[in-house]
This record gives sequence, structure tokens and C-alpha cells, in this order.
Amino acid sequence: MKFAEKSYSIFEQSVADYHIDDNVDAPTRQPYEEGSIENTLYAKNRIDAVQWHLEDIIRDPDIDPVAALALKRRIDASNQERTDMVEELDTYFRTLYSEVTPAPDATINTESPAWALDRLSILALKIYHMEAEADRADASPEHRARCAAKLAVLKEQRADLTAAIDSLLDDIGAGRKYMKVYRQMKMYNDADTNPVLYAAKK
Repeated sequence: MKFAEKSYSIFEQSVADYHIDDNVDAPTRQPYEEGSIENTLYAKNRIDAVQWHLEDIIRDPDIDPVAALALKRRIDASNQERTDMVEELDTYFRTLYSEVTPAPDATINTESPAWALDRLSILALKIYHMEAEADRADASPEHRARCAAKLAVLKEQRADLTAAIDSLLDDIGAGRKYMKVYRQMKMYNDADTNPVLYAAKK
């Protein structure tokens, strides 16, 4: 099984495990050894799964404003954790391919392998939830049909993205492409670069 295929199976497992409790505060059911790439991939999707459901909760039109603010801050923290996890994955790939000498005509990709895997992780969540909508017993036939059509597109996207990621990794390993990672450097979480935050320190 190639890397992206294996990653997707781990993402699927994480999504299914989240829905055993279906609770954003439930403990993680981490099945993989600490320090393994499988552990990181599972933890990455767990962050995405929790955030997916936080985004659902915060859209409740009757939510208490104080609770909504607390949720917004939790989502912001989750976004930063997600970014950190993606950068950890890119560090793994840089180490993995550190001894590869790129060919003179090697090219750079538009995104790093880890950010492509980030999209695959989100896709696992989209497919799970669209499948649930397509099978919803209390929904209209029209709703189920629309969701079934969307599900087919998402599954096609999964096949394309999985193949593209594995092709990219093959190219990097063979020196046909090379990695260049730009850290996200998000400014709004940094007390030294967010004007609101550094003004508050004065």
C-alpha cells in the first residue's frame, strides 16, 4: 500500500473512532505507537474531526454568545494546532528525502506533501458525513439523491488526490521534484505581530 493510500485508511479509522463517542470532548482513541508516522497521521485527523464538529456547534443560531466566543477561541487554537501538525509532517518528509539529490531540471510543487495530506484528511471527513446524509432515513428522496451525487464526486476526488500525492512522493524520491517548505507564520496568533495583542501589552 502506498503512502497516501495508507494515510487515507488511517484518516478513515480516526473518523470512525471519533463517531464512537461523537463528542468533541471525548478522549482520543490513539491506536498507534508514540513517535510513529501513523500516530501523527491519526492525531492530525483527530484534530480535524473535532474541529469539524466545533464548526457545526458554533453555527447553532440559538447558541449563547459567551459560549460562542469560547468556541471561536477553541477553533482558533485548533487551527494553530492543525498547522503545527502539518509542519511536523513536512519535517518528516524532509528528513525522509534528505539524501536525495534533485535532478538539475527538478521542479517544485505548488504545495508540500503534508498540505496535500491535510486536504486528504478533510476529504475523509467530507465523505463520511456526505455518506451519512445520502443514507439519512428521515431526509427526502431529493436530499438523499443530491447527497449521493456529491458523494460520487468526493470519492472521485479522493482517488485523484491519493494518486497525485503518491505520484508527488515518487517524484521527490526520484529527484524529479524537490521540497521547499514555507512555514505558515500566522500573524494573528502572535502577540508580537497582531496589533490588537501587542497594543494590549502596552
